[in-house]
Amino acid sequence: ELVCGFLNADRATIFLFDRENKELYSRVARGAGMSEIRFPSHLGIAGSVFSSGTPVNIPDAYQDSRFNPEFDKKTGYRTTTILCAPIHDPRGAAIGVTQVLNKNHGLFDDTDMDLLQAVTSQAASALMNAQLHEEIERARKEEAQLLEVTTAISTELHLEPLLRKIMETVTTILDADRSTLFLYDAKPKQLWSRVAQGLGTQEIRFPSHLGIAGAVFTTGQTINIPDAYADARFNKEIDKKTGYKTDTILCMPVQNKQGQTIGVTQVLNKRGGPFGPMDERRSRAFSSQASIALENARLFEDILEVKNYNESILQSMSNGVITLDAEANIVKANDAALRLFRAEKTPEEMLGRKAVDVFGERNGWVLESIRRVVESRKPDTAMDTEIKLRDDAVPEHDRRRGAAAVNLSTVPLFNIKGEPLGCMMVIEDITKEKRLKGTMARYMTKEVADKLLEEGGEAALGGTLLKASVLFSDIRSFTSISERIGAQETVKLLNEYFTLMVDIILEGGGMLDKFIGDAIMAVFGAPFPTPNDADNAVKAAIGMLRACHDFNRRRATMGQDPVYMGLGINTDDVLAGNIGSLKRMDYTVIGDGVNLASRLEGTNKPYGTQIIISEFTVRELKAQYQLRELDRIRVKGKSEPVGIYEVLDHHDEETLPNRTELLYMFNAALAYYKQREWAQAERIFNDALLMNRKDGPSAMYRDRCKYFLEHPPAADWDGVWTMKTK
Repeated sequence: ELVCGFLNADRATIFLFDRENKELYSRVARGAGMSEIRFPSHLGIAGSVFSSGTPVNIPDAYQDSRFNPEFDKKTGYRTTTILCAPIHDPRGAAIGVTQVLNKNHGLFDDTDMDLLQAVTSQAASALMNAQLHEEIERARKEEAQLLEVTTAISTELHLEPLLRKIMETVTTILDADRSTLFLYDAKPKQLWSRVAQGLGTQEIRFPSHLGIAGAVFTTGQTINIPDAYADARFNKEIDKKTGYKTDTILCMPVQNKQGQTIGVTQVLNKRGGPFGPMDERRSRAFSSQASIALENARLFEDILEVKNYNESILQSMSNGVITLDAEANIVKANDAALRLFRAEKTPEEMLGRKAVDVFGERNGWVLESIRRVVESRKPDTAMDTEIKLRDDAVPEHDRRRGAAAVNLSTVPLFNIKGEPLGCMMVIEDITKEKRLKGTMARYMTKEVADKLLEEGGEAALGGTLLKASVLFSDIRSFTSISERIGAQETVKLLNEYFTLMVDIILEGGGMLDKFIGDAIMAVFGAPFPTPNDADNAVKAAIGMLRACHDFNRRRATMGQDPVYMGLGINTDDVLAGNIGSLKRMDYTVIGDGVNLASRLEGTNKPYGTQIIISEFTVRELKAQYQLRELDRIRVKGKSEPVGIYEVLDHHDEETLPNRTELLYMFNAALAYYKQREWAQAERIFNDALLMNRKDGPSAMYRDRCKYFLEHPPAADWDGVWTMKTK
């Protein structure tokens, strides 16, 4: 204003030199209302004066080639005369220029020039001080912003607000309009806008090799564009979509500590002109901060992912897991552990508490296991033991289950330096399995029970159609025996008898199905069929009769009556599963094959035998046995006949003398019987009885031949005998 007044001019401007960007910029402008003008320090009349250090007096601006008339076109101002002089510091170095336009009356003269130089000389010191003050303030502000970003990086765990803070600071320090952080998505090979000022929630995606950002990402080189629309790499379509006008662009790669480009920062539209070298240095610094933030966030997300992964595994485990710190305080307990200790609704009952308070004195062995692990730094295992539960942790209706059967493994925990952190307890609740195993052990072998538990426990006991060999045994004349010896002796007799027989069944791989009074029903092949089920059933029957012989010898020494038994075995497809009511269910087998086995056991009585097996069982046998073909019968309630055989392996010379000769004669007589030659068959059956008068089948057939001699069967007789009773 002083210069304009002294020189009677229309307007005056002071241009100062920006050493960082090598530009002249105006900080005082009169008339145009502009806050700042920037241009390279060698261009125009002001640039020429600054570069040469020589003042100029131009009577007609449009006649001077250095004058840029485009500025007048933009502002609507008409420049005629120009007076321009350099501003020097005390050492004589140029720090700017003063430019005066349009003298109101006439042209500028030498007196005006002298006056202008005198004024600018006086103002130089003040301008230098002001410029230095601004630089210091700007540096202090940038330092504060950089410190704020650095602090945020070290304290902010969430990536989105941190990156937004970094990009906002970049925009502010570079005096730009907006900035965007593009990150690389490796799977589709795209760059996408992670933080984009001015776009809200809108996301931009494009191939990582396209556009200016793509060129920077591909080459890893910074691109500074003073005019976006003059650069062929710029995609104008983005401006059309967003409605934004891009003028200047500063685009810089973001690289991790391995030197890999992971994205780019793009800053748009610097106010007052293009981006300079100092802007590039500042942007590079903040790109490095963004890279650090991304790396920290990636590490944090990796840690969270591992933590969530471990948490998911921990919570999905059926075994209880409890971790304790070095002071034996409970730090973590998964859902299975909380359920075991009845604390799923109030985890606070366990977490943070001392182990001694949770397990109590009644579980001293648990505390001892923890102590051993902490002191020895070695794992400790306890199998099939009990953890006592607090009474108040057990429902009132379930107080009888105040303990849990468990397998406990306690292992030490160490940090990355190998220093002890505490220990971890893995508790396998085997209460249900033990209870189920105890139940199953009463009617099947340990091996079968273990396999059943491995394959699903109670779930494996659902309805299944399988081939099995069913054995029935019964004590002969048991009613007479029980009446003769009384109730107490009867119970004692049955307990001794059943103990012997069940042991043999289980040792042979069978399953005790049920006791039916004095009868036993056993199954070979359920719940898991094997190729040897028929053999196992027959061997068990042989063993049961031999054991019965020994049992009778012991009873005879005590003056007690002998016990006689009959057994029937059939092999067929049966339905196996838990069958019963909602209140009580038992694992059993049902079907026609079961009924036939029961009928065969009863068939021993009329034939005078002890073990009868069906033709279906004979077909399944792998080993050789002493078998006698007995008959083809039609049992009560069935229309289809079945061949039956007697098993003789339990006999010795005392119980079945002359076995070989007897069987030879019996088979010969049976052949005559099938040919309806009753008299010849009767004669040979009589001869067999002379060799062994106690042979029941020979006696039965002798009587049957006598009957047929008097009452011959019909001409279409098929040789099948129909049983009238069960």
